[in-house]
Amino acid sequence: MTILPILLAITAILMLCWLLFTLAVYALPLFMGVTAGALAHETGAGWPGAILIGALAAAVTLVAGNLLFTKARNPLARLAVAMLFVAPAAVAGYYASQGIVRHTEPSEAWQLAFSIIGAIAVGGTAFVRVTQLSAARQPGGKPLPG
Repeated sequence: MTILPILLAITAILMLCWLLFTLAVYALPLFMGVTAGALAHETGAGWPGAILIGALAAAVTLVAGNLLFTKARNPLARLAVAMLFVAPAAVAGYYASQGIVRHTEPSEAWQLAFSIIGAIAVGGTAFVRVTQLSAARQPGGKPLPG
C-alpha cells in the first residue's frame, strides 16, 4: 500500500513537467492575455469583456510573434523574437522547478541550482518549440513530428 502513493506522486510530477514543457511556448501570450484582461477589467469592461480582450491579446501576440519570426531574414532579429518567447518560459520553468524542489531539498544552494537547471531546460525546450512552430509555417517547411 505504500508503493501506490509514491507511484501516484511520481506520475503527477511527470505529468506536471510534461505540461510545463508543452505549454512553455505559450508563456508570453498567456502573460499578455492576462495583463490585457486584468487591465480591461480594472477599467470597467466587466468579466466577459475582460476575457474577450485577454483572449484577443493572447492570440494577437502568438500570431504576431510567429509572423515576425517567419518573415524575419536577419538571424539576429529571429533570435530576438525567439528570446521574447523563451524568456517568460524560462522564468516559469525556474519558479515551477523551485516549487517542486522546495519540498524535497532542504539546502537553499541546491534549491537554487536545481531551479536554474529547470529554467535552462524549460527555456531550451521553448526555444526548440518556437523554431519548430515557425519552420512548419515557412514555405517548403515540413511540419515536424510530435
